Amino acid sequence: MVTILRGDGAEIYETKGGITVTRQRRPTPYADAVSSYIDKLDERRGAVFSSNYEYPGRYTRWDTAIVDPPLGLSCFGRDVWIETYNERGEVILGFIAEKLKTVSELVLGASTARRLDLTVKTPDRVFAEEERSKTPTVFTVLRAVTDLFYSQPDASIGFYGAFGYDLAFQFEAIDLKLKRPADQRDMVLYLPDEILVVDNYSAKAWVDRYDFAKGGVSTEGKSGEIAAEPFRQTDAIPPKSDHWPGEYAELVVKAKESFRKGDLFEVVPGQKFMERCESKPSDISKRLKATNPSPYSFFINLGNQEYLVGASPEMFVRVSGRRIETCPISGTIKRGDDPIADSEQILKLLNSKKDESELTMCSDVDRNDKSRVCVPGSVKVIGRRQIEMYSRLIHTVDHIEGRLRDDMDAFDAFLSHAWAVTVTGAPKLWAMRFIESNEKSPRAWYGGAIGMVGFNGDMNTGLTLRTIRIKDGIAEVRAGATLLYDSNPEEEEAETELKASAMLAAIRDAKIANSAKAARDVAPVGAGVNILLVDHEDSFVHTLANYFRQTGATVTTVRTPAPEEVFDRLDPDLVVLSPGPGNPKDFDCKAMIKTARARDLPIFGVCL
Repeated sequence: MVTILRGDGAEIYETKGGITVTRQRRPTPYADAVSSYIDKLDERRGAVFSSNYEYPGRYTRWDTAIVDPPLGLSCFGRDVWIETYNERGEVILGFIAEKLKTVSELVLGASTARRLDLTVKTPDRVFAEEERSKTPTVFTVLRAVTDLFYSQPDASIGFYGAFGYDLAFQFEAIDLKLKRPADQRDMVLYLPDEILVVDNYSAKAWVDRYDFAKGGVSTEGKSGEIAAEPFRQTDAIPPKSDHWPGEYAELVVKAKESFRKGDLFEVVPGQKFMERCESKPSDISKRLKATNPSPYSFFINLGNQEYLVGASPEMFVRVSGRRIETCPISGTIKRGDDPIADSEQILKLLNSKKDESELTMCSDVDRNDKSRVCVPGSVKVIGRRQIEMYSRLIHTVDHIEGRLRDDMDAFDAFLSHAWAVTVTGAPKLWAMRFIESNEKSPRAWYGGAIGMVGFNGDMNTGLTLRTIRIKDGIAEVRAGATLLYDSNPEEEEAETELKASAMLAAIRDAKIANSAKAARDVAPVGAGVNILLVDHEDSFVHTLANYFRQTGATVTTVRTPAPEEVFDRLDPDLVVLSPGPGNPKDFDCKAMIKTARARDLPIFGVCL
């Protein structure tokens, strides 16, 4: 692709499908660059994706945001519809419609300037497992549009949005037992014409503005106006959960019977918690981002009074060039109250054979998913049981990579992993059947993915976990636990509640522990107390003095021997004797005690 630089600084290039793209970049203030975008998403379609969590070789800090995209692509089952939201979108839809007419696996339906309906044909032949990801699905549409806009050097332009859990059933069909709502969408992806990019390392931010032209038709000069749709609260009070207390534990017992029979090795059923949403979605997003740093923080306005707010800790599929990465998470324990308690919890987690078995199973299945689409021998575990720490939880994580075969692309990688074992189980297909038969409500977006599909062939997606779905004023949080043969039913139910707690706290506008932890109030019990701390050449005397000062006391540390003059000058209320090496007689402790007792002073001795 040849890029032409215009006199005004704009870049012009032509895509694989013959679309001329003009990109104009303008700098924008770095400080709080994303904040205004978050506020706009209360009443405008769009998305903000952030990584405010770092891990060497895995995650860096970045922000990307879009608001008022001109066009969106949605689907339910095998039905796809592409909508435009302004005049600029109408131009783009015209280009896309011409492309999709050439795709034999698609049946085009009703078409207007504002909307195109189409259906993906049911496969007419059996596909071998090695080529299953090429089966006609809604991803056939995404492939065609990506091919139309393909441009290698531009890493920003592409689809931004959310992928629902039910998309997996186009790849692995099962009998659906749960009734889906009539307004369910399995995918909502936006094609933006303006993208905010924040580089947190160079402390710079900029906005890329795009125009598209082909065959004498262009978006340039067309109106980008889109009517706002403010968030609407509700008076309805939802049930607390779709499970009664103890009902999830009963499901664990049922799953253990499947393990005993050999039907399952592990399974990850969930339960849904609900709250009336009395805050604006943007306020929840800001609280969640501040208190739950994560590599995949997101806030998406899906339109139709539906929002996703999340802080996902888990990469789903990331593709850069031919490299594919995933980071399965399994093994969870609660954070301690301080770093020392954290270290004790980490040891417990690493010593847990159950948690080790869970993660091993997840990674084994993940490597199998990659082996379907990767060069033989290229799939490797490059990180094993690594610790990642979040606001309330500590996880063990594996890092797995592979190299895509030449006949495979990011969509093949995505489909082959749908969905991660960490939200389904193993064997994956049987686990998904168990979930469909035993969960109380459809998963909707939970267990799917969010992120960006680049028109340069790259992909960066996170698993839809730790997510609040807001629909018609009701906030929903779904959480699951990884069940194995030796799972404790009550503990697994408690784990789902723990995982949901940070999201529920954000909805309720609660103060969340850890990153936003309020300073602990300590009663100033030592205020006005004057302490003489006698140092016996100890290595920890200043730490000891610090502890006493935290009570509000005044502490003076004097190396032994402390003469009478020191007692006269300081007039202590308490004498503290530090620990030290050797024997008490090495420091004539007897004389020090005699001096203190002669003055009728209380004495506190510390021994290690």
